[in-house]
Amino acid sequence: MNTPTIEQQILNAFLQVAPDVDPAKLKPEIPFRDQFDFDSMDTLNFAIGLHQQFGIDVPETQYRELASLAKTAAFVRSALQQDGKRSTGPAAT
Repeated sequence: MNTPTIEQQILNAFLQVAPDVDPAKLKPEIPFRDQFDFDSMDTLNFAIGLHQQFGIDVPETQYRELASLAKTAAFVRSALQQDGKRSTGPAAT
């Protein structure tokens, strides 16, 4: 999965939680909290949306990795790479 596709899917998950946000005004490097009224429940729902979209788990201890679009994209890419390594590695016997 390429980076623009990942970022678009992340944005889709974000907009499910914050449908009033204008995506054109979203600044990727700035935390969501600093741009919008985005609280801890929104972060939880965003984590759930990412799980549904990508099949990755986001432990509560890593919610800080979902602070902005850029940080979320880096987290998702890393998680997908880790999942890929596990699924293509040698089979456990």
